[in-house]
Formats: sequence, C-alpha cells, structure tokens
Amino acid sequence: MSKTIEFDIEGMTCAACSARIEKVLNRMDGVEATVNLPLETARVSISDSYDDQAIIEKIRKIGYGATVKQAPHATKSNRRMLYRFMIAAILSLPLLASMLTHIPNSPFHLPFLMNPWLQFALATPVQFIIGAPFYSGAYKSLRSGSANMDVLVALGTSAAYFYSVAEMLLVSDMPHLYFETSAILITLVLLGKVLEDRAKQQTTGAIKSLLSLQAKEAVILEDGQERTVSIDAIQTGMILLVKPGNKIPTDGIIRSGDAYLDESMLTGESAPVHKTVGASVIGGTLNTNGSLQVEATKIGQATVLSQIIRVVEQAQTEKAPIQRQADRISGVFVPIVVAIALLTLAAWWMISGSFAEAIRPAIAVLVIACPCALGLATPTSIMVGTGKGAERGILFKGGAQLENLQHVDAVVFDKTGTLTVGRPVVVETFGTETALDFAAALERQSEHPLARAITAERDVVFDIERFHVESGRGITGQIMGHDLIVGSARMMQERNIVLPDWTSPGATLVYVAVDGEVAAGYAIRDALKDSAKETIKRLRETKEVYLLTGDRREVADHLATELGLDPAFVFADVLPIEKADVIQSLQQTKRVAMVGDGINDAPALVTADVGIALGSGTDVALEAADVTLLGHDLKQVLLAIELSEQTMKNIRQNLVFALGYNTIGIPVAFLGLLAPWLAGAAMAFSSVSVVTNALRLKRTPLSEGGTSS
Repeated sequence: MSKTIEFDIEGMTCAACSARIEKVLNRMDGVEATVNLPLETARVSISDSYDDQAIIEKIRKIGYGATVKQAPHATKSNRRMLYRFMIAAILSLPLLASMLTHIPNSPFHLPFLMNPWLQFALATPVQFIIGAPFYSGAYKSLRSGSANMDVLVALGTSAAYFYSVAEMLLVSDMPHLYFETSAILITLVLLGKVLEDRAKQQTTGAIKSLLSLQAKEAVILEDGQERTVSIDAIQTGMILLVKPGNKIPTDGIIRSGDAYLDESMLTGESAPVHKTVGASVIGGTLNTNGSLQVEATKIGQATVLSQIIRVVEQAQTEKAPIQRQADRISGVFVPIVVAIALLTLAAWWMISGSFAEAIRPAIAVLVIACPCALGLATPTSIMVGTGKGAERGILFKGGAQLENLQHVDAVVFDKTGTLTVGRPVVVETFGTETALDFAAALERQSEHPLARAITAERDVVFDIERFHVESGRGITGQIMGHDLIVGSARMMQERNIVLPDWTSPGATLVYVAVDGEVAAGYAIRDALKDSAKETIKRLRETKEVYLLTGDRREVADHLATELGLDPAFVFADVLPIEKADVIQSLQQTKRVAMVGDGINDAPALVTADVGIALGSGTDVALEAADVTLLGHDLKQVLLAIELSEQTMKNIRQNLVFALGYNTIGIPVAFLGLLAPWLAGAAMAFSSVSVVTNALRLKRTPLSEGGTSS
C-alpha cells in the first residue's frame, strides 16, 4: 500500500534546488516525488514503511525546510524578501552613482563617493547581512553535493568584494574597486526575486478564486430557530437555510424551496441553473433568488469544491514530460558554468596579464548563466494553463495530460449522456399492454438510463422473482410465473429468440420476451445535445472523429447522419467491456482521446491516451479520467484541446527564451562584452520575463468552440 503526501518546501531558489530535492527523494526505496519550484511544494508517494517525518528529515538533511501541507492554499507573498531588497537598494544607490562618476562629462561627478572606505562601509552590510541567505543556501547546497543559484551569486559577489578589499588594503594609488559590482548584483538579484514572486502570485489566481468560493458561515435550522455557525461546525444531516444572495455552504440536497443557482465558477456554464426540491447542490455556488432549505450531505474535504481545488493543485504540482529534459539540464548546469567561469578567468588573465581585468568577465559568466529561467519555463505555464481550465470547468489531472491532449489524432465519443442529453424518453410502444407493464415493473429494479425512460412511461408494480442484470444487454426476471427477458436485440439473438420486424428511425428498441417469445417493445430516443453537431463539425477540421455506442447499427448510422459522420467511423452494438478493445485497435495507428460519462466508460477512458469525462459537477468522479469537464456543453472538449495547444506553445516559447538567453549570454560574457552588474540585471529579468510570458497565456482568449491548429 502507498499514500501520497504534499509538503511545503522552504529555501528553494532555483531549478537546481528542486532537481536536487527530487533526485534525493526518488533515490529512497518506495518513494516517488515531484517538486514544483513556483509553488514551492513537493508531492510525494511513499510506501507504508515510511512516515511523513522521514521525508521531512531527508529534505532537511540536504539543507531545505519541509512541513506537511495542511490544506489547499495559494502561495503567499514574501515580504521579508521585499524588505531586504529595499534596504539593499538604499545602500547600493550611492555605489551606482560612483559608477556614473567614471563617465566622462557625467553630471554625477561626486568625488567623495570614490572613497574606498565609504564604498566598503556601504557594500559590507549588503554583502554579509542582506546577502547572508545566499551564503547559507550555497553552503547547504554544496554540503549536499550539488550547486544552485546561491552558489553562483555567492561566488560572483564574493570574488568582486574580496578582490576590492585586497586592493583597498594593498594599493594606495588608484585601487581597482568592484564594491559596486557585488552590492548591485545582490540588489538586482533580489529585485528579480521580488518581481518573480509578485508574478507567481498571479499564476495561482485560479486556486485563489476557488478558495474564495468557500462560504465562511452558515445558517442552520434547529427546532424552527435560525443559528449562524462557522462553516467548520456543519455536520451531515443538518438543515441549512440559504437566503437569496448567499452562497450554498456545503454540498447537499434541497428539502424545501426552489431557486436559480449560479454555478459558473465550477462548471463554466454562465446561465444560472434552476434547482428545486430533491436536487443536489454544490457548496460554493451562489443562490441568486429564492429561499432554500438544504440538507448537508458532504462536508469539509469531501465536498465537490474541495475535490476540485485538490485536482487543480495536483495538476499544478505534477510535471509534464517536456519538463523532464529541462530538469536534467538544470541539474548539471551550475557545475558547468563554474568551470566556464574559471576558464574565462584564466584566459583573460593570460591575455591581459591583469587579474583585475580577468575577474570582471568571470563574474559576468557566473551571474548571467543562472538557470532560474529554465526552471520556471514549464511549471509556470502549467500552473496558468490548468488554472485557466479550472475557471472554465475543465480539470486536468496533471501536466502530462495537458501536454498529451494536443497530440491526439482521433477523438472517440460515447453516445448516451455524452453526445445526447442523457434523458431518454419512450417515443413508441409495440405489442401487448400486459407485457409492457411486466417490463416496466422489472425495469424498476434497474438504474440504467433506458430503464428510467420506461418507468417514467409506466409506473406499475408486480412481485418479482429471480431478478438478474446482464451488463450491456438487459435484465431477466419472473412475474406471476412468466419468465421475462427485457433487453437489446443482441440479448434476444443470443437466446435464439425471433425478433419481430419493428422499426422506429433513430430510436433504440428494447424488446420484451415473455416465456421465450417477443410480446412487446419500447422505442426510446435520447435527444442530441445542442452543441453536439457544431462540436463534431469543428473537431473534424483537424482530427478524426468516431462514434462508439451499444446501440444497433441502424440507430448508430441514423445518429451518424445527423452528426455528419461517415458510417465507417461508427462502432455500433459494442458492450461496455468491449469499448476498451475498440480504443486499443485505434491506438495501433493513432493517439486517441475518449470522451465519455466517466462511469460506464471507465475502462475505455483509462485505455485511451487521454480520457475525457463529462459530468454534472455533483456526480462526476474527479479521479476517473485525465480530463474532467464540469458541465454539459460539448464545446468544452474543443476548449480543452485548444487550451492544451496554447499552453504547450507557451512552454516552448519559454524554453526557447530561457535556453537562448543562456546560449547567447555566456559567450557574450566570456568575451568581456558584458559588465557584471548588467549580467545581474539580465539574469534577474530573464526569470521575470518567463513568468510574465506564462501570465500572457492567462489573457489569451479561448475561441468559442474551435481548436487553434
């Protein structure tokens, strides 16, 4: 047995940190870990032989802090880092002015700023007080056998600072001082981190929005009296009073009243939904009118809203396959950069004969090459993409599913409840009234959608014996001594029962056999969803579209004609257990997405390259598919594919930028064409640029039903 625990991680500064933690944890037997740098979290699957304290101690041994995550939350702003930057900026501004004094004809000619002891006094607190976390982080990183951004910053600034101290003490006439280089580098790195931190707050906007939906209080009814309590005090079975304009406190069932509920944040459907007695309601949705009495059925972490938040956080934590390569590069990047910096120092020292001339390009190489942008390129886009999907009622299980959806060549649709509204009705009957009544009584024992259509048509009761369900075929039983079989043509043919020549265009026929002969039948139709035809039409522009149904060939072909599908792309008369086989056959030549209801189609959803489950938001199994659509509109399938394409395009842009930045920056620094403080500024803003590009994805509109490719 295994369990999954989420941890908040403290002390990570760059991709090398997250890669190190992940590598160390995954070396432990029975442990599988994924570390998310922007969220500063780790998701760890461990066997029962470990407890959470063992993981925490392992993380602490390599120099990072860890605590078990208690509840879903959005990332918090790091105010301490902001204060450190502000103090560093105040101390560094005079040093920046001293650099401007060197410029010929500069208006900033302030000779007193050139005093070595003044510069020393300004730079020292920046180096060792403001910059102390860099030294601490570098020490912990090196102690654990790795190297991260802190190592590069500590090496570069220390080289500049201590060389300046030596020059100040040993050279009395025109010493070469680089105090401004070390102080401004630290200040710019902190500025980049502050801006990066603020940008990362926006990437968690979806989780913040979902958390804001949770009601803080509820009004409970006890003996006819109203009492306001904290949301944590609600127990299942309590009757809650929900007035107009208030949020539904928790999942429940309406026991009195009716109202229109705004479920848009959870389902993506903008129009309020009418709910009346007996209807299920979701905690966090808004009562727009009417007074309701709701019986609480789910509380705390069991509510749909809590499950959705958990799925979104999981999606933002888990990595996409494209990120693995970036992680491998980040893991070895820092040692390579240190080697290049040493080579730069040696080469310039030999060419110029001056250590002072050589140290500047070496520091620039150390600083410009920090792999922060590379580490942020993928996870920030994943966070924004999955959050954007959640706001539209589209839940991705993880980054891998978000990446895989863009690659599908074929989309397979189940029929009942997916392409159709899921409320079949009887449109025609055949045969004797007695046999029809027998069938209706027997169907009262079944939960199948077709059974509900029959019982809605006829509400009769008989004593039933030997009731039995044959999945995907029908039911059998005995009433008043008569043997009954109610089911599909396939079920009758398997028993060698002759079928009458009944037809009803586009309808599913349910036959009723009494004592071995067909005596009656029901013709049942389920209307297509309003968006079905448009969705199929738009999908066919870029992908192959298939219909998969248990209906007989005639019904399936009639539906295919309505949808504009070629009969060659229709799989008819398929049992639920056979649907996975159909998916596997298509996977021989294609990457396949399966769209179903998440319950009856579970085997096919699991088998497909990407399983997409549709649900109402209350009965949806959030763990049953790779992508869950909280609503009834099939255009969400188009939006999910388009969002996958947009997100992966954004990730590729980030990776090209991050890798291109280092590819260009290191040679420029090696050639001595980049001042160290400019390298620091470029390094700081490279990370900010990557996060900002990821945030651009948030503002990129999704078309109203259509893929972008």
